[in-house]
Amino acid sequence: MAGMRVTLRQLQAFEAVARLGSFSRAAQEMHVTQPAVSKQIRLLQEEAGLALLEQIGKRIFVTEAGHELLATCADWLERWERFEQSIGDLKGLKRGRLRIATVTTTKYFMPRLLGPFCKEYPGIDVSMEVVNRNRLLERLAGNEDDLYVMGLPPDGWDIESDRLLENNLVVIASTSHPLAGHKGIPAQAMANERFVAREQGSGTRIAVERFFAQEGIAFHVRMELGSNEAIKQAVAGGLGLAVLSQSTLNSDCGLAVLDVAGFPVRRHWYLVWPRGKQLSVVATTFRAFLRDNLPLLGMHSREHAQASSLLAAD
Repeated sequence: MAGMRVTLRQLQAFEAVARLGSFSRAAQEMHVTQPAVSKQIRLLQEEAGLALLEQIGKRIFVTEAGHELLATCADWLERWERFEQSIGDLKGLKRGRLRIATVTTTKYFMPRLLGPFCKEYPGIDVSMEVVNRNRLLERLAGNEDDLYVMGLPPDGWDIESDRLLENNLVVIASTSHPLAGHKGIPAQAMANERFVAREQGSGTRIAVERFFAQEGIAFHVRMELGSNEAIKQAVAGGLGLAVLSQSTLNSDCGLAVLDVAGFPVRRHWYLVWPRGKQLSVVATTFRAFLRDNLPLLGMHSREHAQASSLLAAD
């Protein structure tokens, strides 16, 4: 845009509105008012001499000229953000923004890790999107965030990952279920049960279906629910059994963990990012923090040592 007097703030506002499809969400992300964002967009369009965004009803669309500008500035803004963070790091400030996307089940442990991280690095703002697995994969494919946390990295994707902590799956039932309290329940007994399960495509659902398929056991789903809390309530109400991450269970009233052969199914949580992505200083700092603070999550020393070894090897 040679000859045009365009400011960094104008480009940041345009990129945010184009990416989020909303002036209000862009303002929230930039920590400014919506009129301030609108003013930056207006000044940028006046300088360009063409409409870059257009609003039809309540929806925001990027014009042809806007797409040209977006292709030009998106990579440049990311590089500028990394430059700012690098300068801050050289000054010993460790500042910037960390953007993380996580699957819903991580809400049971991510706050316990982010709290100490934010306390140690008060200059870093953390934005965490909690979404289902399908939406997280969309964000990963679009490189919308710095890092991603999930329980089952997708097969065949060009990604890198760090193994974090155990994410074991257990069978739960209501305390009044006939199998509650029994020892050594054969896996084949599960063929006679009905299950309350997560939606198709969730990491837990995929792992459960794989387990039952490997054992040659029919997996009968009575009900699909989109949250672990709803599943636990349904199980406590006697609507069926469920297989959930052990991290979702505290001292939940009305629930019992069944002693079923083959369970718990051993899994892990993973920190994931696209292969070849140049991680920002802040993202690299967060990886180092995870390596040093996994015990905060109650990880067994053996698993922590293995994960630390993996992280340190990079």
